Amino acid sequence: MGTESHHPGSPGQEAANRGLLRPPLIYLAAIVIGLAAHILWPAHLVPRPLAPPIGALLTLAGLALFIRAARTFQAAGTPLPGNRPTTTIVRTGPYRFSRNPVYLAFSLFQLGLAVWVNSLALLLTLLPAVALMSFTVIPREERYLEARFPSEYPSYKASVRRWL
Repeated sequence: MGTESHHPGSPGQEAANRGLLRPPLIYLAAIVIGLAAHILWPAHLVPRPLAPPIGALLTLAGLALFIRAARTFQAAGTPLPGNRPTTTIVRTGPYRFSRNPVYLAFSLFQLGLAVWVNSLALLLTLLPAVALMSFTVIPREERYLEARFPSEYPSYKASVRRWL
């Protein structure tokens, strides 16, 4: 269940993500670069008849997960954008299974697009996006949450996986 704790945050850090490495921009750049690379190098992933239905299903699953995660944040009264202060640790909805369902949704969305377009290049550009999220963005956000919610976040982090 979501908690309603409000903390002033750590000194000098009012939000989890104020930098240029904003998650939506990371994934958007990966998609644009992947599509451009696909135009230049149209290598395929799956047999052509399978690409549209499987890709559409994965893309819609990513979109549905994003909507569910965003609505869960909204219901808890905390903003979704990482450049705004977090007001609570959300433990309900998809946050019961993943600490980062929005990023999982972005990844699933790009995976779905890669299959739908049948593009190996679009799939390959997902890998650096996930690496950037895993090794730069998410650790920075976790440090912020640990400082902002020192009594709540460590137990949540210990009980719910980062991705799945």
